[in-house]
Amino acid sequence: MITVHHLNNSRSQRVLWLLEELGLEYDIQRYQRDPKTMLAPKELRAVHPLGKSPVITDNGLTIAESGAIIEYLVDTYGNGRFVAERGTPAYLKQRYWLHYAEGSAMPVLLLKLVAARIGATPMPFFARPIARKISSGLQGGYIDPQLETHLKYIEGELAATGWFAGNDFTIADVQMSFPLEAAAARGGMGSRFPAIGAFLERIHSRPAYGRALERGGEYALLR
Repeated sequence: MITVHHLNNSRSQRVLWLLEELGLEYDIQRYQRDPKTMLAPKELRAVHPLGKSPVITDNGLTIAESGAIIEYLVDTYGNGRFVAERGTPAYLKQRYWLHYAEGSAMPVLLLKLVAARIGATPMPFFARPIARKISSGLQGGYIDPQLETHLKYIEGELAATGWFAGNDFTIADVQMSFPLEAAAARGGMGSRFPAIGAFLERIHSRPAYGRALERGGEYALLR
């Protein structure tokens, strides 16, 4: 039996989603973030040395990292579902977006989150103006322009077919769901990126996505 070590409001939600798409049985081991630090609890280190989610265990294996988990699940249980055909341009795109999600998109979004917290963290009154200036400078001078570049790039890609790897839904779309949900929550996209907005609406309307939310529980990125 597959066990998902699931942290609330985290990347592991997309693993639950893929499991629902594949129609697989699985158990959930739940973990809650520390309400002050928002970090994962130390209990996760008993599962994997980095103490982060997602992690799955299956047939004696412990597998971490969203992209590796997603590839393992479709390679082991997918029977060709939700993957582009090998040797095609769509397959190359699928592989690209599996890496891009965490290698390029998420670092900018994490910087956005950290910079915002610099300005909002409780501190002595005399330090607040300095912290807010640092936060504003980071966001306005570097982070926001970088995020805008990424969102424009993604918008252009999605405008072609509505999916990330060819004309059909694939694991690339599962992997890219989290950074785009994070961007919608933190990046102030508004209505400037209609193809991204349509993509999010499309994946959120999938029955398997809804079932994953029911199983996974709180997922604040959708607020």
